[in-house]
Amino acid sequence: MPKLSVTIITKNEASDIAAALQSVSWADERIVVDCGSTDDTVAIATPLADKVVVHEWLGYVAQKNYAASLASHDWILSLDADERVTPSLASEIQQMFRQEPPQRGFRIPRVTWHLGRWIRTTDWYPDHQLRLYDRRAARWAGRHVHEGVKVDGRVGTLRSELQHYAYRDIAEHEETIDHYTTLAAQQMFEEGRYASAFDVVLQPAFAFFRNYILKRGFLDGSVGLTISRMNAHYVALKFQKRRQLESRAPSHEPR
Repeated sequence: MPKLSVTIITKNEASDIAAALQSVSWADERIVVDCGSTDDTVAIATPLADKVVVHEWLGYVAQKNYAASLASHDWILSLDADERVTPSLASEIQQMFRQEPPQRGFRIPRVTWHLGRWIRTTDWYPDHQLRLYDRRAARWAGRHVHEGVKVDGRVGTLRSELQHYAYRDIAEHEETIDHYTTLAAQQMFEEGRYASAFDVVLQPAFAFFRNYILKRGFLDGSVGLTISRMNAHYVALKFQKRRQLESRAPSHEPR
């Protein structure tokens, strides 16, 4: 029977870390890698985790790979502090681990709580996340944004949901959009991907149509409308920031 290590990277997650760790109390090992929290994250995590390590920030990909390197077991479940493993997901993983799985990684459907409800429409659902993996055949890869686990071997999909408490309110949602669109624009710039007028004008419009109509955001009423509009705003801001980087760059920079 394979054993499971859970890894969580943190910074200033005092309000969430206890619930995250308690949701994986059944796992064989829990590891927290903190990058210098100024709140009580480390103090709260210490009695609930098997290892709590304070380590300088390396970036999302390197930090998550570093956390996996500290694990005592090869099977890793990478969890964010604002996520919770449901009892049904815990049971599904435990049942599967009664023997060595033939797959080397597993995608998990993730459902987000926002504005007073679970969102099972728009681009937010099922939001499959490849978080359960065998580190002997997989590792985190990527750059500024959209990091993910790259698996050398078969990948399966679990049925039970991972719960995500992403934003406390719209203001935090907007702050997150601002942060990640900056990273996304920088990554586009470094890769030489140009943002055209078509991208700035039509891509956000299509994003709204996809979220609100094709992905049935309208079924969530005003909440679905808000999320669809903010997802479209993310797309618009990403391309606008990319164009801004282009205007600031010396002529020898990649276009």
